[in-house]
Amino acid sequence: MENVRNFVIIAHIDHGKSTLADRFLELTKTVEKRKMREQYLDRMDLEREKGITIKMQPVQMMYHSPIFNSEYVLNLIDTPGHVDFTYEVSRSLAAVEGAVLLVDATQGVQAQTLANYKLAKAQNLAIIPVINKIDLDNARVAETEEQIIALCGAAKEEIIGISAKTGENVDRVLEEIVKKVPAPQARLEKPLRALIFDSIYDNHKGIIACVRIVDGEMRAGDFAYLMAAHNSFEVGEVGIFKPNFVKSEKLQSGDIGYVATGIKEPEKLRVGDTIIKLKTQSSKLKTSDFLNNGVESLPGYREPKPMVFASIYPHSADDFELLKKSIQKLKLNDAALFYQPEFFQALGRGFSLGFLGMLHLEIVKERLSREYNLEVVLTTPSVSFKVLLIDGSSQDIFRAMDLPTPEKIEKILEPWVSLEILTPPRYFGDLMKLTDSYRLVFVASEYLGDLMIIRFEAPLMDIISDFYDKLKSVSSGYASMNYEVLEYRPGDLVKLEFLLAGDKFEAFSRIIPRQRIDRDARLVCQKLKELLPRENFQVAIQAAVAGRIVARETIPALKKDVTGYLYGGDRTRKMKLWKKQQRGKKKLKELGRVEVPSKVYLEILKL
Repeated sequence: MENVRNFVIIAHIDHGKSTLADRFLELTKTVEKRKMREQYLDRMDLEREKGITIKMQPVQMMYHSPIFNSEYVLNLIDTPGHVDFTYEVSRSLAAVEGAVLLVDATQGVQAQTLANYKLAKAQNLAIIPVINKIDLDNARVAETEEQIIALCGAAKEEIIGISAKTGENVDRVLEEIVKKVPAPQARLEKPLRALIFDSIYDNHKGIIACVRIVDGEMRAGDFAYLMAAHNSFEVGEVGIFKPNFVKSEKLQSGDIGYVATGIKEPEKLRVGDTIIKLKTQSSKLKTSDFLNNGVESLPGYREPKPMVFASIYPHSADDFELLKKSIQKLKLNDAALFYQPEFFQALGRGFSLGFLGMLHLEIVKERLSREYNLEVVLTTPSVSFKVLLIDGSSQDIFRAMDLPTPEKIEKILEPWVSLEILTPPRYFGDLMKLTDSYRLVFVASEYLGDLMIIRFEAPLMDIISDFYDKLKSVSSGYASMNYEVLEYRPGDLVKLEFLLAGDKFEAFSRIIPRQRIDRDARLVCQKLKELLPRENFQVAIQAAVAGRIVARETIPALKKDVTGYLYGGDRTRKMKLWKKQQRGKKKLKELGRVEVPSKVYLEILKL
């Protein structure tokens, strides 16, 4: 174990993590030169198209250090950089002893750099500060050094300037990893304990768990047990990432590798669980059986709490079972995804999905389309609300149609976040003007080198809409943001309801801040007027809050020329037909019901 180093690369999005990983693979000859391509560790087409890392990817490299004249095993986990995938980063940090903190010399320290650094320090990891893209003409190396020194207190000589694209000084980073990252503790004599930090579904091998072996060792043929899921299995295969699966004889304390479990039901394995070894095969054991023998589960990860919700429905009702299996398999590879089945009269069976953010939502929809060939419809995203009832109980909801009647509600709480914005100081005034349009509460500001950190508290509902676009617009693209959920707070929220020809349509209801009543009410009413087919009677589209009508649109009745077949004669003949038509329309208006096509529901739920 003295020659093993486990580490991650952490950075803000688009700072060059995947490119640096490519150079590591080349320098260590882990991947043959003829097989090498850009973003080699990014396995999904979606990642390469968007130029971002979505899934963490482990790989084992063999490196000969010319300084120490020794061979080292380097286990790297390449991590995402976007705020929506912070959970991926936190899981990878739990499996390593060190981190390369990568900062783009043209952009400097940004919001996610700061957030990931805090996560790494909380895990007491060894930090190696690196400045990337020093070869570019617009690189601001000196300013970036000052920012890193202000961030983590590193000495100037400890910061390594590199170009991941050309390979300049990348070998120095490898030497620093060997020098500064501590070797994992070898505890071979202890009973097996392995931490699952990711999982993948394979049609032949079942669920493949990505693990960090903390204690003991594991071999194919061992009987193992999942302490949290209470499931046992026989280990079918163990191996390492090169970065493809390479079978090995065993995995031992300090190693990062994979375990083929043979389990075919996705719900029977969860990320963050602890694998232990059994002497004999059994499926009736409990965690307490092992605690009595001194074997405790490893500290897992904080359970991800989805804050953005949307409903998903297949385009064809026949695809529901396929959608169900696809979501279950995605959940294996994306532990932060939450789902539960739901039924909606107009659309049939579907699922309620929970996400960590808007990019997370977009990625899941794209993966369902590309990996499982599914056409799906996602409704407009919403946040979860906590409703306190008069009787002292509470409910978590994210759809207005699930809201209890007003007389039962004491108050409605909405999630608030702590928002950090990193920006050049010259944009401070423009950013503060955003507080007029969004419900931002200024907390504090401080300087980080030549940058300014502005801290706000804000409702999550406001942040997930178009706030990021506005932020980039007013700062000419220089500002970046990161947020963490704080708590649920009472909000001045109302339930906006919609009536068609006097009938209430709960499916269109939504919970919104009071100041958005006029905007949202008019938007939906106008959209309904465009989408709804005309009836033989006049249809009033109304938006209401607490029984008060706040907006209205009217769809005129279809007109039929009932006198078209008449010619000549007295006008009274036409008058009689017109009056008869009026009586019919009046009766239809009283008795007629508006039928809303499913495609109209989908269009409105997307607003």
